[in-house]
Amino acid sequence: MQVKPHWDSDIDFTSCRFFIRRMDTAGRTGTEEIPVSRFPLIGFIYVTRGEILVEAEGVPYLCQPGHSLIIPEHCPFSIRYYRDATGYTGAFSTSFLTDTKPLRYLTRPVHQAFWFDEGVFMGELFNMIMTSFEKGDEIFIEKALDLFLSRVKSGKPVAVPDNVNLFMESVFSPDKAAGTLESYAREAGISVNHLSRQVKQFTGRSVGKWIDSVRIVKAKRLLADTSLPVIDVAAAVGLEDQSYFARFFKRETGQTPTDFRKAMQEKS
Repeated sequence: MQVKPHWDSDIDFTSCRFFIRRMDTAGRTGTEEIPVSRFPLIGFIYVTRGEILVEAEGVPYLCQPGHSLIIPEHCPFSIRYYRDATGYTGAFSTSFLTDTKPLRYLTRPVHQAFWFDEGVFMGELFNMIMTSFEKGDEIFIEKALDLFLSRVKSGKPVAVPDNVNLFMESVFSPDKAAGTLESYAREAGISVNHLSRQVKQFTGRSVGKWIDSVRIVKAKRLLADTSLPVIDVAAAVGLEDQSYFARFFKRETGQTPTDFRKAMQEKS
């Protein structure tokens, strides 16, 4: 049994057959924390709380409680956003499984939702896999992993409309300042009302809330990691009015931009 590595593309995974670790970003929100990686292993994520946005092969997958994402070998992926996300992440080699039939469907990332009692069961299953990994019990891990894969194969995948995927990809683009509801609807070629309904239905959050989340995360990063004046930070996140930006930032975080920057400097 290997020591569990971090999700780091520079690590040699050639001798690693399986690893799992707990994902815990409770109380934290961020973007672009994990750069683009690709592993010679099959990766997996299971979310028990919060949400995490993974981009794999250029397609964004929003994983919320009860959702899993399986990422094929050598598939490029990155973590674009997370908020209060807890659960499990890991990867395994096909050589770890005696029966590889459940992997026949894995030609692209598979996003799966487990609802209600089944979601509770899957959360407990991953908890037992974690415990077994710590104890070095490969026999149980293989059987539990096979059970998980068989459930994914027979389950109903999450079908997110292209318009929602396009919006999520655009709003989290590091090369763009946050836009407006109208600009994102125009980019998708649909009406404002249509985009609003779809985003709310499939992500549980309004377009405006997503835009605000991105602005706050980017503002925090600029305040913590650069010496840009607050007025320039406001402009960088698409808010030209510094006074409005300061009120907006304090409403969302409980701190003024200046107080937040000072607190980050004291921590470093």
